[in-house]
Amino acid sequence: MTMEFKTISNGEAIPIESIPHLPFDEFSAQATAIVSGGGKVVQFFAFKIDGAVRLMAVLRTDALLAASCDSPESYPALTAQCSPFHMFEREIAEQYGIRPEGHPWLKMVRYHANCRDVDDVFGNDYSEDIPGKYDYYSVAGDEIHEVAVGPVHAGVIEPGHFRFNCIGERVLNLEIQLGYQHRGVENLLLKADSRRLPFIAENIAGDTSVGHSLCHAQAMEALAGIRTDDGSRIIRTIGLELERIANHVGDLGALSGDVAFLPPANYCGRMRGDFLNMSLLLCGNRFGKGLVRPGGVRFPMDDDNRRDLTARISELKPQVKHVFALLFNSPSVRSRFERCGAVSRSDAETLGLVGPAGRACGIAYDVRRCFPTEQYGRLDIPENAESTGDVWARAKVRVDEVMQSIEIIESLLSNPVETEIVDVSENRMAPDSFVVTLNEAWRGELSHCLLTDSSGGILRYKVKDPSFHNWNGLSMSLRNTGISDFPLNNKSYNLSYCGFDL
Repeated sequence: MTMEFKTISNGEAIPIESIPHLPFDEFSAQATAIVSGGGKVVQFFAFKIDGAVRLMAVLRTDALLAASCDSPESYPALTAQCSPFHMFEREIAEQYGIRPEGHPWLKMVRYHANCRDVDDVFGNDYSEDIPGKYDYYSVAGDEIHEVAVGPVHAGVIEPGHFRFNCIGERVLNLEIQLGYQHRGVENLLLKADSRRLPFIAENIAGDTSVGHSLCHAQAMEALAGIRTDDGSRIIRTIGLELERIANHVGDLGALSGDVAFLPPANYCGRMRGDFLNMSLLLCGNRFGKGLVRPGGVRFPMDDDNRRDLTARISELKPQVKHVFALLFNSPSVRSRFERCGAVSRSDAETLGLVGPAGRACGIAYDVRRCFPTEQYGRLDIPENAESTGDVWARAKVRVDEVMQSIEIIESLLSNPVETEIVDVSENRMAPDSFVVTLNEAWRGELSHCLLTDSSGGILRYKVKDPSFHNWNGLSMSLRNTGISDFPLNNKSYNLSYCGFDL
């Protein structure tokens, strides 16, 4: 009898042996069939077990599906048949030296030697730790010119290199090279004491502290058999929605600044600070660090805090509405946002775009609605899908989400919240187990995946930030667009360098 991918649940720990272990050819055929039929890749990675290397895939349709297989040293690339695997296969090649034969654009992801000390798939010499030493994509022609931006940028922006192939002002192709601040996060998570894990997780990407710490906490709770109380789930949901609002409001202000419409830029900058200060009131940190821990939250919400948060958000709500109306009713803003950097739904599906970037292209997927955790199963999460896939749509999705998140927080603050606070503790995890957690961070689908060994230690810890999917969406947005539109498109995505580099 042929085994098939197993249906699993978000945040549920299961024995590794219960995950179907397929022959590679069957694994490849089923995985590509599921994704070609409309499924999406949540996780696809390699790991070592009992001295061998295996591949693990977590896919999603209406449900989450998982299977594994033994990994050959080289194999026919899944990407050649099904494009959404392309980034995952590049990452596997870099991390484990396993070559996907026939991959259409095989290059390093973060520029580091593989963990098995086998021959490098890319033929790199890592004696000089300089990312990006490879031949960039080029366009031939006497009138073609290249524009190189970064990796060092003005101000406080993180490092990343952008290589434009242009004919005049028109961009034919944008190639993005990251990896300049690879920190070895997954190795840190693999080797760290369990008491340190929450601190590492919440610092994977500073603007997504609550999202990453929530994914980590849910995974640890599943593996350790810990149940959280209703109050902590309410506070966690509020923390995640405050993180969403603050980032969306800040980015909408930055978009306004990019088109030289300064009043909303200034208002949004101030209001972003107001929402960050609500996170400060919640847990003592403006970015939500220290709020979420395995087992619950570290800070209670008494009635004084609840009333204070309610008053603050009630005061800000009409201001937010007014500023958004000012921004979106301006003809000069519309003329710059509309039809700028458009990505079709079919391209978005092929690239696997998630979050606001995907919803702006008509892909209604939202983890909060499709695979809910915390309090989201009790909330009505709208689809928020736009159809044009341009800067206007990406901004409009953010506006809708800000207003909906405000309403979510107001509803959660309507009644007293009681919870038992927790602190950092050492958790004993179930041996030989597997868990995957998904949450809708403000950029989109965020996922942590853990496997434990026979003694309950971490065998593999895999992190996937939504930016891992979405950087190629930015590249697609620039095709046949004026190079002067790059800052506007870039800000409409506002992707994470450190969340990608890990």
